[in-house]
Amino acid sequence: MSNKIDQKIVGYKVVDKTEEPVVEAQVMHELLPRPNCLTGTTYKVKTPQSEHALYITINDMVLDGVHHPYEMFINSKNMDHFQWVLALTRLVSAVWRKGGDSTFLVEELKNVFDPKGGYYKRGGVYMPSLVAEIGTVIEQHLKSIGVIKTVIDEHQQAYLEAKKEEAKGVEMQLCTKCNTKALILMDGCMTCTNCGDSKCG
Repeated sequence: MSNKIDQKIVGYKVVDKTEEPVVEAQVMHELLPRPNCLTGTTYKVKTPQSEHALYITINDMVLDGVHHPYEMFINSKNMDHFQWVLALTRLVSAVWRKGGDSTFLVEELKNVFDPKGGYYKRGGVYMPSLVAEIGTVIEQHLKSIGVIKTVIDEHQQAYLEAKKEEAKGVEMQLCTKCNTKALILMDGCMTCTNCGDSKCG
């Protein structure tokens, strides 16, 4: 079969079959078809506000070896919150499928406060609402798949651990950033020994 050439030939290149083809990295976007099988993790959340636990399942799509959150499901025997929980899971899943940076969802959800008051989890961690706890689970998952990087380096972590040992027996206050009773006066500044947040910057 021959091809007709309608223009002047101004240059040419011999195709080298040994060259590796350039493959563009895949990125998450809403037009990607959902595969029949996705890897996922299920988290159990038990609050003192209900006798039944919530089971939060987050499925990831793997593109070029990188995990991207794709969809979220929440199941429970407690049907009191069914309507808004279903709406929340659909919205979060839709944002994830759009692609791009979706880490803002964590802070948005963690900053939702229940007007009736929150509750304390085991270990003295205060949860301002059930929505905030769902946000905390999403944060935990995004950290586990490498979407959110932990900002505390090993030297800062070692320093915080040493200060935590020194502060044993001292009354700690509630940190407004990570909602943990771990805030102490350290070197003249109120500093959280859990997340490293400091009032002095």
